[in-house]
Amino acid sequence: MLSKQILFNSFSQSTFSPQDRSAQSWIVILGFLLLIATCYFGGAASLLRLVFPATSLLVAIFLYLRHPILYIGFTWWIWFLTPLLTRLVDYRVGWDPTRQMLIAPYLVVFVTIATLFKHLPNAIRQGGLPFILGAIGVFYGFLIGLIFNQPVPVIRGFLDWLSPIIFAFHLFMNWRDYPSYRQHFQRVFIWCVLITGAYGVYQFVAAPEWDKFWLIESKMFTSAGDPVAFGMRVWSTLHSPGPFGTVMQTGLLLLFTSTGPLIFPASAVGYLSFLLSQVRTSWGGWLLGIILIFGSVKTKIQLRLITIILVMAMCVVPLVTIEPISKVVTTRLESFSNLEKDGSFKDRSETYDRNLNLALTTVLGNGLGNIWKVNEKTGQIEVIVIDSGILDMFFTLGWFGAIPYITGLVLMLVSVSRYTEGRFDSFVSAARAISISSCAQLIIYSGMLSVAGMIMWGFLAMAMAAHKYYQHQGMKM
Repeated sequence: MLSKQILFNSFSQSTFSPQDRSAQSWIVILGFLLLIATCYFGGAASLLRLVFPATSLLVAIFLYLRHPILYIGFTWWIWFLTPLLTRLVDYRVGWDPTRQMLIAPYLVVFVTIATLFKHLPNAIRQGGLPFILGAIGVFYGFLIGLIFNQPVPVIRGFLDWLSPIIFAFHLFMNWRDYPSYRQHFQRVFIWCVLITGAYGVYQFVAAPEWDKFWLIESKMFTSAGDPVAFGMRVWSTLHSPGPFGTVMQTGLLLLFTSTGPLIFPASAVGYLSFLLSQVRTSWGGWLLGIILIFGSVKTKIQLRLITIILVMAMCVVPLVTIEPISKVVTTRLESFSNLEKDGSFKDRSETYDRNLNLALTTVLGNGLGNIWKVNEKTGQIEVIVIDSGILDMFFTLGWFGAIPYITGLVLMLVSVSRYTEGRFDSFVSAARAISISSCAQLIIYSGMLSVAGMIMWGFLAMAMAAHKYYQHQGMKM
């Protein structure tokens, strides 16, 4: 029996060693990429509308079980790149009004529902109360939505609202692996800034045909610019300028916590495309993030930040002075000094004036799916835009859902604001700055949904995980 046990242990260690798991995981990821490329270039691009979401889910399950760190990176890249792949497929085989490929990121995230079920019995005791409160608010909105709204928009809204919460809960519950998660976050977002920033500049200069096709078919040219070179508001590989601005704001703030040869080329294309996105909300969020980081780190790190900012300015400012980039950026910056005449600002002000009292008196809420409608002629799901996360919460969740949801966010914000680990761990400071600036933008942007919600909830969770990790390390010492 002893010899059999030794043989079994030896087999288990060789089969499930970290090196083997990493090699197997990369083989699976490369196989996934090869399959996508084969379908697209092999004349079967239309199959990707089903194959891509399905295989994304399968790869996510494999990575979640075998290589959790790579699962995190895979999830972020699916969010970053799926919209571009969708546009490429649409351009090749025709417009798809159902946008079914865009479900892939949600399927990948929903793998973490296993973490929620696994740790739910002990979640509150381990500090997961804010996530539970947020999920309660969303489930309430889901039930109300099933009563008042059509099923497809309700499910779509459920994915948007719940995905960030369960992903963040997964990050928090794996606090013991915080150092490796931190390193992976930094690596992923450095490459994200470099790749999406470079494509964003290319998009502005060259106006690729697939991007122009999407702009026309989606009728987003009213807010995302004209489908011509030098006429687009950059959205890079994302699906609109707003989400791109949020992702780039996050990546650029994280660059201050990273080192390596990619930092400055990533900064050059990152800041240039960030400015060309013309998303003033994200510009303001980036500035607030810089202030929060600068005020929470040691003097040594402050001096390093000042040096980095100066070097980055030297790289970016000469590029911004080139026409027509200069005209686009300058015009948008000048709008800050004349907000009372700015159309976007006036629309948001009117939205608040018209809807604030109505939202606050919606006790039961309209339920998830209330900002989505199905066009009976085309079958396409269309969005009723509400330019305010606060209004969106009360319209959708009502008081019964909004109170636990907002309470969860407030508990997290209060907690991370008190953490002192940012004094010696600049990632904690950056994560706190990113999450607080994201929450501040809820006033004028529904930043708790989709990829923006992934960032807001995810970085709050990373800050909380860091605090718990350092607390545990202190107790061990």
